[in-house]
Amino acid sequence: MKNIRKVVFIMTDTQRKDMVGCYGHPQMKTPYIDALAEEGIRFDRAYSAQPVCQPARAALFTGLYPHSTGGWTNSMGIGQDVQHIGQRLTDHGIHTAYVGKWHLDGGDYFGMGRCPDGWDAQYWYDMRTYLEELTPEERIASRDPNTIHTVGVEKSFTYGYRCTNRAIDFLEKHHAEDFFLVVSYDEPHDPYLAPEAYSEAYKEYRVPVTPAHLDNLEHKPQHQKVWAGLKKGEVKRSQERIDEATNYGKGIGHQLLFGCNTFVDEEIGRVVEAIEQYAPDALIIYTSDHGVFFGEHGLCAKGPAMYDEITNIPLIMKCKGWEQKGIVDSHPVSHIDLAPTIFDFMGVPIPKMFVGQSLKEQIRTGKRVKDHICMEFGRYEVDHDGFGGIQIVRAIFDGRYKLVINLLTSDELYDLQDDPYEVNNLIENTKYEAIRNKLHNALLEEMNRTRDPFRGYYWEDRPWRTDSAEPTWSYTGFTRQKENEEYEPRQLDYTTGLEMKEAVRSK
Repeated sequence: MKNIRKVVFIMTDTQRKDMVGCYGHPQMKTPYIDALAEEGIRFDRAYSAQPVCQPARAALFTGLYPHSTGGWTNSMGIGQDVQHIGQRLTDHGIHTAYVGKWHLDGGDYFGMGRCPDGWDAQYWYDMRTYLEELTPEERIASRDPNTIHTVGVEKSFTYGYRCTNRAIDFLEKHHAEDFFLVVSYDEPHDPYLAPEAYSEAYKEYRVPVTPAHLDNLEHKPQHQKVWAGLKKGEVKRSQERIDEATNYGKGIGHQLLFGCNTFVDEEIGRVVEAIEQYAPDALIIYTSDHGVFFGEHGLCAKGPAMYDEITNIPLIMKCKGWEQKGIVDSHPVSHIDLAPTIFDFMGVPIPKMFVGQSLKEQIRTGKRVKDHICMEFGRYEVDHDGFGGIQIVRAIFDGRYKLVINLLTSDELYDLQDDPYEVNNLIENTKYEAIRNKLHNALLEEMNRTRDPFRGYYWEDRPWRTDSAEPTWSYTGFTRQKENEEYEPRQLDYTTGLEMKEAVRSK
């Protein structure tokens, strides 16, 4: 494949995979996203690095796991020594622009309204920038779902519409250059603002009840039971779960969510139309940051769980120059792989700091390039006491089996081939001991390889791991220094003061 020097990265917020029609859900009206899949490649097993807004973005736009960025929870900005891909690509002579929700500056939900170095300030448009265009009354209206039914919502009032306009302006004026353009929508995240006709189209729609809704959490981690509102020792049986799920699926919030989902699809369509007009040879990448629970496992929103409802996100790529169309890729891939993939396609050297793997060869040949993908969780938001507080989680998935280590509670193992709704926790099942331990070993190695600051003997010393090594204070005994020579001097060896030769070595 030739280098592709024009890339448009389109992202939504809180869009489940089953909210996109082409993923086998025709009741969801997303014709423009579906068209991308028909003309490109659809990844069925793409996963968020962490199912929370800011950490998910940290992984996407730095090429690092959230644990290495400093931004492993909402409202906690990435570190000063962490370079985002806009800065890295700019330094290689590529024009980069970021339009839309950023969420990486350590500010509140809306951001600080300041363009980070590396992105074109003329097109910077985070959510604070949008709010500062509005009167106080309009700001309040923009955060209230009732606005849809009271004064009404015009397309031009929405954040998504204004993001699209800026993206189109960039394509019109800069299509002749090498560029990397991000279009990051807040939609379909609440407050679900879109003209009322969109939500009216889903007035009769009900969220389907699945086996996941019937999960009584009897053999699940304690923090999930607390999240689900269960009292100590309480178990809700199937009929109670069915009633809860059915009522949850009738909520007006779902009607508004799905309406906004179709609205943002149309906005994506406007961007794609501009791409076809001004930069038809550009690579288009579309994804979402994470999903949201619709009552599955008794849970709501998103948080410290690794169930597919919130981690398995849509991912589609399209490029006019690719010969094959309508490809479905079922190999496990991660958001952490997108930064090296973008650099690889653009012909830019892939930094040592990136921990993912380029998917270019997998896209070219259809052959799997990764044995597994990893996910994590730390905290929902540093500002809030709620949402379960700190819940340190690490997970690994090989395409069939998913192992989840919940450091503060108990662990999980699922066979997604036989149990796609992840109801039956196999962590104590000796039949799966070899599979479980192999995944566990791989997860420990990934934590060490990526300099996870939370790594240590306690991840290995789990109750079900009877052959674990005796815990030691020195753990592996290695030091793992950082290699970021594009932006920092090579780190020095503590014992000699000289430049390190091997970044990973005995301490």
